[in-house]
Amino acid sequence: MRSNLKALAAFTGITALAAGLTACGTASDPAASGSGSGDAASKPLVVAASPTPHADILTYVKDNLAEKAGLKLEVKEFTDYVLPNTATQDGQVDANYFQHKPYLDDFNKKNKTTIVPVVDVHLEPLGLYSQKLKSLKDIKPGQTVAVPNDTTNGGRALKLLADNGLIALKPGVGAGATLSDITDKKGLEFKELEAATVPRALSDVDAAVINGNYAIEAKLTPAKDALALEKSEGNPYANFLAVKDGNEDDPRVKKLAGLLNSPEVKKYIEDTYKGSVIPAFGAAG
Repeated sequence: MRSNLKALAAFTGITALAAGLTACGTASDPAASGSGSGDAASKPLVVAASPTPHADILTYVKDNLAEKAGLKLEVKEFTDYVLPNTATQDGQVDANYFQHKPYLDDFNKKNKTTIVPVVDVHLEPLGLYSQKLKSLKDIKPGQTVAVPNDTTNGGRALKLLADNGLIALKPGVGAGATLSDITDKKGLEFKELEAATVPRALSDVDAAVINGNYAIEAKLTPAKDALALEKSEGNPYANFLAVKDGNEDDPRVKKLAGLLNSPEVKKYIEDTYKGSVIPAFGAAG
């Protein structure tokens, strides 16, 4: 797992880049350059992304598809779930690719940001993992389960547990569930942790619900290693390309959106992740 120092270093570097470009106007500053202008379209599109699979997919696009499409693409990696959105909002990057709609809606509400989705790309099924247990039936009262502590992924984790009969939730709470919405813990104890740190705690708990990207980074194979895995059909958690509201019509963003939904990227995702990451193309939002 990469340390958050890398994300902070990347953020500092992006800040310096933004400062250097201020005089001539950046593509994420419509007042300076004008969305769709030839000058803006010739500049690199800087995209903030989680390392795996987001940055990997973007790097595939950069190395194999972008040049032919006339797109200059730069990928900046972040290992947390906050800086990519704040950097996009502040114009220090042009776009980001790391999140799903329930998380973005919650983030915008809490931080008064105006990030909007552009195009869905893939789904990372949330999974329940254990280094001590072999199957769901091995989970017993008195055991501890780690779950993400952010609002959307925490609720998503509890829904996965409820869907598999490990807990019971209040009727109608859905993906917004919190620990206080559990009506029957069935003897389980819960440990809330930042999503990125859950894989590192796997040896300290009996089981843990881990986001797909962090599971892959931890050398877990969701399709094979998970005791329980989210279903893809009807799943609202597709990860998408996102920009600050008003920048959706940037021609560089449109080019990248098209490439991310291309047959080549579909094949790359399927061949590389073998069911642990699933293409989920289409209009976002």
